Order: sequence, then structure tokens, then C-alpha cells
Amino acid sequence: MRVCYFVSEYPTVSHTFIRREIAELERNGISVVRVSVRGNDRKLVDPDDIREKARTRFIMEGSKAKFVVALATAMMRSPSTLAKATWAAIKMMRRTSRPAPFHLIYLAEALVLAQWVIEEKAQHIHSHFAMNGAEVAMLCHILTGVPYSFTVHGSDEFDRPEYLGLPAKVKHAAFVPVVSSYTGSQMRRWIPIEEWGKLLLLRCGLDAAFLDTPLPTVVPKSRFVIVARLSSEKGHLVLLQALAILVREGVPFEMTVIGDGPMRPQIERAIQELGLAQHVELAGARSNADVRTAIRGARALVLSSFIEGVPIVLMEAMALGRPVIATHVGGIPELVDRDCGWLVPAGSAERLAEAMKQCLDAPDTVIQAMGRSGRGHVLERHDVARQGRELAALFRAEQREEAAAVDLAEPIVLQFRRSDLVKG
Repeated sequence: MRVCYFVSEYPTVSHTFIRREIAELERNGISVVRVSVRGNDRKLVDPDDIREKARTRFIMEGSKAKFVVALATAMMRSPSTLAKATWAAIKMMRRTSRPAPFHLIYLAEALVLAQWVIEEKAQHIHSHFAMNGAEVAMLCHILTGVPYSFTVHGSDEFDRPEYLGLPAKVKHAAFVPVVSSYTGSQMRRWIPIEEWGKLLLLRCGLDAAFLDTPLPTVVPKSRFVIVARLSSEKGHLVLLQALAILVREGVPFEMTVIGDGPMRPQIERAIQELGLAQHVELAGARSNADVRTAIRGARALVLSSFIEGVPIVLMEAMALGRPVIATHVGGIPELVDRDCGWLVPAGSAERLAEAMKQCLDAPDTVIQAMGRSGRGHVLERHDVARQGRELAALFRAEQREEAAAVDLAEPIVLQFRRSDLVKG
């Protein structure tokens, strides 16, 4: 079976879970065509991401004549189908957080995607996130008839859900995986009850690089690590305020900040203003191997987010035998409990600092026990091999249903034609 994976921006350092998912699908006999709207302007640091980029087609790269060719091809293939897709794009303009012409841009992207889907003989289209990429995939489905699905993660999707056209996207989709019960609950707020059956819980998973790594035998004394994009929703400034509390109380610690993003200047200023320069290292973006090393070299991983679905990095830390300190938001409580970490209220520097002190004061034997418990959670529920098998089965089941629909329709069409001939 051949599946087209379509993501607005791929590969990126924050989408390694998509790369793992694709690799596992291919191990399950699914041929995957990778398509992205654009490449990543930021430098890729992971060798696997660099190789993945070479295997990906980018709609916005190369000659813009491809859009004219795609439009002409769609007009010749089926003007009525093109009209339906155009009307669907127009309806998406009715309530949107973006200017109306953007939806015509998504239609143009869908026309190119449709041409490539047909050329590649893809039998299913799958997208990640319920935003622009899902709309392009939906329009491509209308243009081609190829079934599509999209995975909802639940962070950016729920900032402005009323503007995303979720009912239309789910209506046209064959099925919609959600990565947590929380994510599914939020989707149920915005789609009709009769579409709830399309929501399928399919948790993200980790590969052997994390799951097969032996648990560390040494527990670092005072180093923490955070791995997150430097953006407002990750709460880095609250984390720095918590670290300032530790400094004032004379608590020894070191913090490594891995990641990059638009808030780097503000974070750099806050580090200086709070007197944290001797305690905090801004390490920038790092490869997967470097991230694993940094997590194993820390006493615990910290995540100070204001909103989340289920962060992959928490799974990674737990798989590597490290407890986590995270905020009680989104789907995080489905992953983290008191046996493997600390949950604190989002936005509370005081509670975050208190949890970090408890982590530093806990005996090493307790930290090791928490690490074993967290690893057990991940092994039980977040193995990408299981996820890949389940997703491959969904794709194949949809393919069989499509084939059965064609088989059932064929005799009806023939009977209708024969009756016309008889009447003639």
C-alpha cells in the first residue's frame, strides 16, 4: 500500500515523532511518499532529519509554473470536482483567524498535492495537526477522491479551535487519530456528535534508540534539563523565575536549555536580569543523540509549559529512566503521576521551584525508582512499533473499505446501464 504523508513543515527538529512514525510504517510494508509545503529554514542538526529532507518533495520550492499546470490539469480532469473543492475552500473562509485569500492559497497547494498523489498512485493521504495542513489534505481528498486522515495533537489546535473548520475537516476524513484522551475530549467540543466515532486514540511512540537504552546507574546531583522550542507556550520565563528563587535560597543547581525559537532574545535578557548566567546554559538546537545524552546527564527533565497535548520529550526522559517535573496541563497527567515525577500548576514559579527542590533533596534511590516507574509507563503505552502496526492496520482497513465500495457500486452501475439499453 502507498500512503502520502503531508505536513506543512517537514522535517523539523520538533517533528521527530513523525519521522519515527513513517519509519515504522515502512517496516510494516507501507510505502510512504513525503510531501511538505516548505522546508525548514532553520538548520537541521540531526543526521536523520537531513536524510529525511532529501526524501521529501516541497510544494513551495522550484518553479511556480507547477501551480498553473496543476490548475489546468484539474480543469481538464473534472471541472465539477474542481468547483466542489473551490466551494469547500470558500466555505472555510467564513470563520477564520487568517485572511480569506489564504484559503485560496491552500487550494493552490492542494492542486499540486493532488497531482503528485495521482502521479505517485497514493491510496491514502495522512497529515499531522488539525491546522493548515489538514485543510490542504481535505481539499486534495475532494479533488482526487483519495481518502485522508489527520492526527490531532492538541496544543496549537486548541488555541483558536473555532477558526479551524474542525467539523468540515472531520466530516471529510476517513478517521482522525488523537494522541491522548484529553485531545479527544477537546475535539468532541467542536465537532458534531455523529462524527465522534471517527476519533481514534493512537498514542505517539518512541523507537529503540530510547526504549532499548539501558537505564543509567549514576544519578546526577544538581543538573536539570529542559528540551523545548523557545516559544511563549513553553513557559521558559516562568522557569527562569523559579530558578531565581533557587538562587536566592542558596540551592545549588545547573540548568541546560535545549532548543531554539523566537523567544531566545527575551530569554537571554531574563537570564542576565535574574542573575542566572552562572547557572543556565542555552545550548540551542541539538541532535537526537545529543538530547539523549543531555537527559541522561540530568537529575530530572523540567517542562514549564502553559499548554500541551502530550509532549514527546517527557516520554523520552521517562524512557531513559529520568523523573520529570512538568505542569498539570493538557494530556500530561495521562503520562506523569507521582510515581515518576512532579506535576505543578502552570505559571507558578513558586510551585515549580518547590518541586525542583524536592527533586534535589530526594535520595538517589528514590530518583532511580521514579525513573524505573516512568520507563515502565512508556514501554507499556508509547512503543512506536505498536503505534506503527495500529496505524498501518487503519490504512489497510480503509483501503479495503474503499475497494469494497467500488465492488458494490460496479454491479449497480452496470444494471442501470443495462436498464437504459432495455428502455431504449
